[in-house]
Amino acid sequence: MESVLFYGVPHGCSFGSIVALEWLGQPYRLCRIEMLEQPWDPLYAKVNPLYQTPALLLEDGEPLTESQAILQHLAARGREVGLGFAQGSREFDRLSEMLAYLNTDFFVAFGPLWTLYERQELGGVQQELLRQLGREAVEQGCAHLDGLLAEREWLLGERRSLADAYFSGLARWIAYHRLFDPQQAYPHLARHMRRLQADPGVQFAEAIERGERPTGQGHFKGHVTLKELESRLVAWA
Repeated sequence: MESVLFYGVPHGCSFGSIVALEWLGQPYRLCRIEMLEQPWDPLYAKVNPLYQTPALLLEDGEPLTESQAILQHLAARGREVGLGFAQGSREFDRLSEMLAYLNTDFFVAFGPLWTLYERQELGGVQQELLRQLGREAVEQGCAHLDGLLAEREWLLGERRSLADAYFSGLARWIAYHRLFDPQQAYPHLARHMRRLQADPGVQFAEAIERGERPTGQGHFKGHVTLKELESRLVAWA
């Protein structure tokens, strides 16, 4: 029985977990969660009582939540294909460090911009303040990553990791919020973003979000609904 990733649309950070699953190359299914449709199906509380995505339903029926935990779990499965590292190694620590940075500082930098997106009733001064705060925070994060990528091919060094998969989902928020042209301000980061945009796993995740039916590498076994998963969720609960 395959694991199932619950991913949120539109613009969910769970995008990176879809990319990670494609890179991993092991059988999996997807369950689409339309985040703007409120209220969410109460059955999802058995997956994540906080009603957030992503979440990963493991083969034994246990749910795993939070992007960082999911990506570390997938990395542990991916050691043979170069996506994970032995716990306690320096490489493992560097992956943990980068995932933590992306999942906290860099993710949170977009917080004011998502508040602006969700609170259209705010006045002009409030909107401008949120946009300024968000832009400054994102610029700081981009400058940091640009500096790292000046001497690296990927976020951790000379080979890709699941930190790059996660970043692929966050990086597109820069264009969505129309903050600045990365090529002008952060050329090394822009190079990395172009490489990710050309990656088959990233293109697969983009097609999935658009509601298309890509095949990917062939390890994706299709979508399932919450209703179809009910027996597995009840058994775990």
